[in-house]
Amino acid sequence: QVQLVESGGGLVQPGGSLRLSCTASGRIVSTYGMGWFRQAPGKEREFVAAISWNGGSSRYADSVRGRFTISRDNAKNTVYLEMNSLKPEDTAVYLCARPSNSYGIWTKRVSYEYWGQGTQVTVSS
Repeated sequence: QVQLVESGGGLVQPGGSLRLSCTASGRIVSTYGMGWFRQAPGKEREFVAAISWNGGSSRYADSVRGRFTISRDNAKNTVYLEMNSLKPEDTAVYLCARPSNSYGIWTKRVSYEYWGQGTQVTVSS
């Protein structure tokens, strides 16, 4: 089993920044790509960013490219999402996830097997 715990969410003004963390425990995640998704009230869960197992490759949704940065520290079993220039439409619960298959980099929700509980991000003045 894999347990994923997100932290770092909160209330921020438009244009502000937040850094989310996702710490994994249980089975090893260092040989797996990891991903961040988000879900706003009444909307489908959507892909935000993904990173390869060694941090060498990353993918971003068009809506966040250039503003968000995904990174990881395998020694700490932690994945990060640095969010800058936040907009009200970024308001959502942000969840990290580990896919079913090791290595690779995955952008489809169906590819992910383990999910955290999420952390709320609210962008409002």
